Order: sequence, then structure tokens, then C-alpha cells
Amino acid sequence: MEAQPAAALETVFRLESPRVIAGVARLVRDVGIAEELTQDALVAALEQWPRDGVPDNPGAWLMATARRRAVDLIRRRETYARKLAEIGRDLPDSAPAPEDPAGPDDIDDDLLRLVFTACHPVLSAEARIALTLRLLGGLTTPEIARARLVPEPTVAQRIVRAKRTLARKNVAFEVPYGPDREARLGSVLEVIYLIFNEGYAATAGDDWLRPALCEDALRLARVLSALMPKEPEVHGLTALLEFQSSRTAARTGPDGEPVLLRDQNRHRWNRLLIARGVTALGRAHAATGSAAPGPYALQAAIAACHATAPAYEETDWPRIATLYGLLAARAPSPVVELNRAVAVSMAEGPAPALALVDALAAEPALRDYHLLPSVRGDLLLRLDRPAEARAEFERAADLTRNARERALLLRRAREARTR
Repeated sequence: MEAQPAAALETVFRLESPRVIAGVARLVRDVGIAEELTQDALVAALEQWPRDGVPDNPGAWLMATARRRAVDLIRRRETYARKLAEIGRDLPDSAPAPEDPAGPDDIDDDLLRLVFTACHPVLSAEARIALTLRLLGGLTTPEIARARLVPEPTVAQRIVRAKRTLARKNVAFEVPYGPDREARLGSVLEVIYLIFNEGYAATAGDDWLRPALCEDALRLARVLSALMPKEPEVHGLTALLEFQSSRTAARTGPDGEPVLLRDQNRHRWNRLLIARGVTALGRAHAATGSAAPGPYALQAAIAACHATAPAYEETDWPRIATLYGLLAARAPSPVVELNRAVAVSMAEGPAPALALVDALAAEPALRDYHLLPSVRGDLLLRLDRPAEARAEFERAADLTRNARERALLLRRAREARTR
């Protein structure tokens, strides 16, 4: 553990706050109160750790402190309820509150419970996603804005309004069942997907990867697969995350620097995770039947092409380009089109791909998206236009807020200069 309590607390709180919020929410059955109690535990740590030292298990300390405050709150509520009962003992008895149904489809995972709770239909789809990414993913407002390709003030307003709505509507911590659970599934899958993406390529900071986020997202996807085995997109998402996770060890060098896909040592890819991905993708196809595959299953099929290729040059790029075309038709997005352009560049050459990328230049969502000039720089370099490529890499470096990624892009700019 780090010597400075403040630095230790910042790291621990970022990693542990979602679990603490989820654990406390199960006690108090209120997301907003759970977040407040978790913040109280943080304040207590700020007061005590500099004086007493950082505990051996700081995550457990935060959880225990927040739970104690939750228990105190529950006791105060019970005392108040008893006094009300004494005052109203002559009134007719009210019906007992219904208990949560228990059964094989119960959610016995606090984080996943909280994902479903924060994805309540009383909120708009965008508000659900922003709030859940904030509470469960531990993502900051800028990170959520990058993931959703929207301005930061918009995200901040959505989170504030979502909390107010949950409080005003008195939405309790609950486990949805049947149609209600199915209605929330789309938002839940997107949240898990976005949490994984932030761990896979961090928006900001000094680290290229945030493995804890990837691990949490993959675990949640696996739990969801067991919970809803007939949902093809649940298996599609699980397959996608299994394939992506298989490359983790090869995605950074000895000093934590990013290693691009074409330069990765494929012997370091995790074959067990690839096998799990193949199995999950097979389940997605079986559950889909004769229907068209969904967006996550299509992305998993793309990831499978990479995972099973013996070398970068031997990847089935024409199939990947075709799959991206299907994905663009199923779930239109400028980011999907940008990825399709990369696949087209490998299948047909950089010139037609550059035309596709240039057509995306006017997209408002990509105006500050650093991967657009990064991809364009790569295509220009392959077309033997190094001066233009260098300018694109430098622009991409200016746009990214991740130190590792900035260093990689500046290195590519320097290499273009020497061409």
C-alpha cells in the first residue's frame, strides 16, 4: 500500500466504491442513500487514515464503515417506526410489505443487482446509462462523456436529474423479474460493455489499461449469461468480452506502454479465454436461431476473427469488413463506420478506406475523438504521405487525455517525420 494515505485512499476508493455502494444499497434499499453512506465512509477515512495509518485491507475498512452507518440508519428508522406504531396502535392493521420473490432466477450479486436497479424504466435510457456508469463503473463525468460521445455538461446534468428522479419517485433497491427484467436488459448490457471499454482503453490517466474494470465487467456478463441463458445478446456480449480479455497480457509492453494489435505477441494471448469466447458465441448463435444476429453477437464474431487468426496479416479482413457493414446496418454509429474503414483498408487498401474516413470528418460526435485523426494518420502513412500523417498523429495526441496513448501517438508522429 502506498505510503501517503491520501494517495492510497484515492486509489482504493476508485476501485472499491462500486462494491461498497452495491453492498450498502442491498441493506438500505435506496441507491441515493447508499451513495451518501459510501461518501460518509470516505470522509471518515480522510479523517482517520492520516492519523492512524492505512489499514491492511482498506477496501474492507470502507465497506465495514459504510455498513455500520447503514445499520445505524436502519435502527433509527425502526425506532421511528415503533413510535409511529405506538401512536397509531388503534388504527387498522396495514397489509405486510411483500417480500422479494426467491428462486433460481434471483440475482445473488450485489453489483449486478445495482446495475438493474439504476437501469429503472422511470429514467430515460441515457440517464440510466450515465448514472450506472458513475455508480457502478466508477467512471468520471469526462470518461462517460467520451464513452457516449456527448458533451461533459450533458452527462453531468443527466446524472443529477437521474438521482433527483429516483428520489422523487421513491424508487427502491429491488430485483426485477420477468418482463421488467427483460425491459432493462438493453441498458444493462450497454453499461457492462462501456465499463469494460473504459478498462480496456482508459480515457485518461497514466495507465493504458484498468484491469479491475475489465474483470468486473466480464464477471457481470458471465453471471448474466447464467441468469438469462435464452437471451442471445447476453451470450454475444460475454463472448465479446472473453475474446477481448484474452489479449490483455499482450496489449502492454514491459513499461506499460501500449502495444498495437499488429505488433502483439499472439503466444501471450489467453487460449482458455478464447475457447470460452468461442463457446459463448456458439450459445449466442443457438439462441438467435434463424433471426439476424444482434450488435453484440456481431462484435463478438469480429473479435473471433482476430482471436483465431494465426497472424495479423492472415486475419480474415474481408469477413471483418462485411461484419462491420452488418453492424453498421443493425446499430448505426460513426465509430462503427470508422472501424469498418480500418477493416476495408486491410481488405482493399488504404485509398478506399481514406475516402470513408474523410466522409466522417463532419460528424459532430467525432469532432474531438482522437481515434479519427489516428486512423487517418495510419492510412496516410501507408499511402506514403508522411508529412500529412505526422500532422494527424500530432492532432490525435493533442486530443487524447491518456498519457500512455499520447506517448504512442507522438512516437508515431516522430517515426513519420523520418520517412
